[in-house]
This record gives sequence, structure tokens and C-alpha cells, in this order.
Amino acid sequence: MLKLSSGLVERKLIELNLAVFTIGEFSKTFRIKLSTARSFLSRNSRKENSSFSRLKIGLYSFNLNPPTRLEIANKLYKPSYVSFESALSYYDIIPETVYGVTSATTKRSKNFRVQNSLFNYLRIKKILFFGYQPRKIKGKTILIAEKEKALLDYIYLLSLNKQPINERLDLEKIETEKLGYYVKYYKRNLKKNKVFINLIKKIYK
Repeated sequence: MLKLSSGLVERKLIELNLAVFTIGEFSKTFRIKLSTARSFLSRNSRKENSSFSRLKIGLYSFNLNPPTRLEIANKLYKPSYVSFESALSYYDIIPETVYGVTSATTKRSKNFRVQNSLFNYLRIKKILFFGYQPRKIKGKTILIAEKEKALLDYIYLLSLNKQPINERLDLEKIETEKLGYYVKYYKRNLKKNKVFINLIKKIYK
């Protein structure tokens, strides 16, 4: 078992490129008891100009290697992956700048405000929780929807709220073959959602 010191912990976290972690992950990384990990992080995160910040109960960030917003989004609420307007903006499919981060989850919808950023989690059906993959973004591994799935998640959300679609979608970036495969799956499982089907038809009329 390692004897913890702030300097040792900081060097190890930088070496491992760990920026955001749970108490359990911190415990395993340093081979210490959960109670020791909890005590270390709680004590150090309260210090002025600390290397650690508490993002929520049980989740901390390392300020010498600060996490990206997308990295925080993956960790704040699980299971989840970045999607909807946030993913579409990342892929430059919509021109607007997105200030918060919106993710899909199978749990109930929830919002967090952390480090002056808004993180939105929108519930989708378990049968629709697919089409995402780990992607390296700014040196961090992020779970984010594929372009085609982000578009369908977005349209699905619009269909539930009966909102009009963004007319400035850059659909040239979408792989039509993959989209078509996903659309067939959606149609089989969302037969009663006529609004969704009509929105799909509208953007590809």
C-alpha cells in the first residue's frame, strides 16, 4: 500500500493522464482503502488553491490536468454518451455554438451545473441506447454518438417535444448508408411515433 503525499499523487495522476475520477477509481489507482481515498480527496479538495475539486458527491477532478467538459459529461451521470446538439456541433453538422453538454442516458433525465457549465442528460429508451463509441478528443477518450446516431437522437427528441427541425443541418457529412440502417431500426421499434418518421422524411425530401 502506498503512503500518500500530495506530490506523489499529483505525479501519478499526470503520468496516467487522469483528470476526473470517482473515489473508487482513486482507491484502486493508489491501492488504498476507500476510506483513505475518501479522506484524502475530501481534505485536499477543501484547501485553498487545491489540486483537486469536488464535482459532485464521490466525483473529483484534478486541477493540474483539468478535464474537458466532454470528459466530465461522461463521468457525471452513467450510463451516458454525448449526443444531440452537442455531438452535432462537434461534427460541424449544425453551425450553432453549443454552450452546455447534452448526453443520452437510459436513466431519468437530469441536469447538473458544474464549474460554471451546464450538463444535460436526456432519457432515451434502452433499445435506442447504441451507436456511440470511444473517440479521442483533445487527448481524452470520450463516449460520443456517431454522426448518424447523434442526428437520430436529435430528431427523436424533437419528435417527443413536437419541435421543428433545424433547417441548417449540414447533411453532407452524414453517411446515408449507415443512417438508412439506423432509420430502419428506429422504424421497427418506434412504429407509433409518426412525428419521428415525418421528420426523417422532411429532411430527406
